[in-house]
Amino acid sequence: MRFMMLMIPKGYESAAPGTMPDAKAVEAMMKYNKSLRDAGVLITLDGLRPPSEGARVSFPGGKPKVTDGPFAEAKEVLGGYWMIDVKSREEAIAWASRCPGSENETIEIRQVQEMEDFPPDVQKAAEGFTEMQKR
Repeated sequence: MRFMMLMIPKGYESAAPGTMPDAKAVEAMMKYNKSLRDAGVLITLDGLRPPSEGARVSFPGGKPKVTDGPFAEAKEVLGGYWMIDVKSREEAIAWASRCPGSENETIEIRQVQEMEDFPPDVQKAAEGFTEMQKR
């Protein structure tokens, strides 16, 4: 089962462009990331730049509208993520619990919807996408 662990750091929604993490925090996180890799559960991971460097595309009336960051209405934003492959939700929670996060960080755990989770009509509508995805 694939799970995405989403890092949500408080205050990151208002971080200035170019904000970087503390070297000690990064060192601790790299040890954690190595333990995920060494256990064979890590698929991928990335840290994300602050929202002040991002953009959002919304679709009012069905037409794209671009809004540059920062986003005044944002209360929580993502700082990074891990994609892991584990046997259960409980195992994903156990891995998230080992993260050396600070008191201002939260990890949200979300299971990835696999094609077999969908009813046959949805699988048929998505036919061919799996092959496209592998290219």
